[in-house]
Amino acid sequence: MSPTPRPPRRPEVLYEDNHLLALNKPAMLPTMGAPGGTETLLTTAKAYIKEKYQKPGNVYLGVVSRLDAPVTGVVLFARTSKAARRLTEQFRAATVEKTYWALVEGRMEPADGELANWLAPHKRHRRMQIVGPGLPGAKEARLRYRRLAPCRGLSLLEIGLITGRKHQIRVQLAHRGFPIVGDRKYGSPVPFPSGIALHARRLVVAHPAGGQAVELFAPPPRYWPLAENHPAG
Repeated sequence: MSPTPRPPRRPEVLYEDNHLLALNKPAMLPTMGAPGGTETLLTTAKAYIKEKYQKPGNVYLGVVSRLDAPVTGVVLFARTSKAARRLTEQFRAATVEKTYWALVEGRMEPADGELANWLAPHKRHRRMQIVGPGLPGAKEARLRYRRLAPCRGLSLLEIGLITGRKHQIRVQLAHRGFPIVGDRKYGSPVPFPSGIALHARRLVVAHPAGGQAVELFAPPPRYWPLAENHPAG
């Protein structure tokens, strides 16, 4: 007998209207594209919409933001193709505000600043690496950060992305000797309860229908150190 499929988990909804759905992604749940019928945030979101609104047939949801499986926080879906197209244009034009929290090893110094590097894939190890600007395929990665609080040999950082490159926060911080807690791929030996200590904290987009700013906040998981000192909103 084949095992009974587990029903999809109930998502944590951050925002919902006729055009948008924003969820707080848990750690170790892929955003989309997992093989073999594995649960993803997208399948969970579709099941939620289908059940709530009694939708017959397939449910349309466009994925307009993504997070790596071990990362938590805001993920935005479009509920119509027109909304998906307009939101995708905003991300492509870099008009979206994206703020992350990262818990890193060590006391981050200086306490605030900007990091700039050139990144390219390391195909053999399936990760990103710092390279020179002249390497074919290299892309510039830039972010701003400020230290919110130290905690027992760790630092809680708030990060604003200027560019949106694959693994950019993870590799840029690790390159400077401050790997994200739990991120073994980029050199952290420190265990973390689930996934890695990187959280998509805030996302601001222009509403695809009305144009007004939509500001989305995701509270960090309860197991985060210092999370109780920085409430949502």
